[in-house]
Amino acid sequence: MDGAARAGRSLERRVAQLLGYAVAHAAPVGGGSICDAYRVSGGLGGEQNGGPFETVFAKSLDAAPADFFAAEAAGLARLRATGTVHVPEVYAAEREVLVLEWVEPGAPDRAAAERFGRQLAALHESPAPSWGTPGEPCYLGPLPLTSPPEPVMEPAAWPRFHAEHRLLPLLRAAVDSAHIAPQDARDVERLCERLDDEAVAGPPQPPAVIHGDLWSGNVHWSADGRAVLIDPAAQGGHPETDLAMLQLFGCPELPRILAAYEEVRPLPGRQARVPLHQLQHLLVHAVLFGGGYGAQSGSAARGALG
Repeated sequence: MDGAARAGRSLERRVAQLLGYAVAHAAPVGGGSICDAYRVSGGLGGEQNGGPFETVFAKSLDAAPADFFAAEAAGLARLRATGTVHVPEVYAAEREVLVLEWVEPGAPDRAAAERFGRQLAALHESPAPSWGTPGEPCYLGPLPLTSPPEPVMEPAAWPRFHAEHRLLPLLRAAVDSAHIAPQDARDVERLCERLDDEAVAGPPQPPAVIHGDLWSGNVHWSADGRAVLIDPAAQGGHPETDLAMLQLFGCPELPRILAAYEEVRPLPGRQARVPLHQLQHLLVHAVLFGGGYGAQSGSAARGALG
């Protein structure tokens, strides 16, 4: 039995224990670049060799930090508490595994995209108690994110929060891994020095509940026409970060999503600020994957500076 097969068997046993299944069968599914993901069918006991069966989604990560999956479960709860967007139910969250509701995949149509745009606007109208997640863990992919030790909620504090707790720590990690060139790093630093300028950062924005990692792969279009949000780095943040991330790698029906959003929540001048709000995620990719992401980070910083 190879390593992947052993991991699948181990996951089957653990999901069965957590959910009280008589038996469980795991099949790998794609879509993630960090964790191993599985569709798990489990027998709930009774007749005919453990039936009836229920299907769940499970993900695992070797050597995951102790609070890694707990932070993801807390992020899903944070989004659910707003009553604005759809997220999967959490069935179990332990150090080695996260078990969620299985959402049957589908494809978006015009109505689903417009509905999601309005839901996302409503999410961003949900106030957060502070910037970040003070006192609670938060991860962007596998990378931990910091927050101020004491809650900070002033709208004008976002530029310093974003520089000190998002951009500069990620920049240091990219420099340490030699995944960003010196000139590109200097341009990111120049941007951080100028973030207090409203011409760069835009008007003050109070902290809102955001998904925090809203690339298209984390918008799961369901068979019943819902957009179900997964894998959040949910926190008190700037709404334009979610929108810019949707644009970074593209998203099905994106023009309809954005148009419906801005009918509810207009954001004058937002397009000029897209490079600023994409930079955090480009730096994450530079840290994790290298390649051309360091150069893209420098380009985004220069674009944000105008």
